[in-house]
Amino acid sequence: MHDVTQVTQTDSTRSAEAIVESQTFHKLMREKNRFIVPSIIFSLIFYFTLPISTSYFTFLNIPVAGDITWAWVLAFAQFFMTWMFCVMYSRRARRFDELVTAIKQEEDDR
Repeated sequence: MHDVTQVTQTDSTRSAEAIVESQTFHKLMREKNRFIVPSIIFSLIFYFTLPISTSYFTFLNIPVAGDITWAWVLAFAQFFMTWMFCVMYSRRARRFDELVTAIKQEEDDR
């Protein structure tokens, strides 16, 4: 029977360990986290503002134009914010892709 407690080091696991230890990989992870973490925090706060505000407060019931209230404005702003994050991430992803290419090149040079 095969003993699963025995771990065999293969070329791919050694390669993965070398990549994870490289400075370029650490730079990639720092840059991604610097963008993703604040984006997630902001979007969670922004998204939960609408249901919390409409549940406990009445200031979003004030009309902006005709029958359109601030609640509708905030709801549509969430769509706009989502699209903006998509655009911002797409642009930032180009830099991430450059770092991934550099990591692949470093690995090929070894």
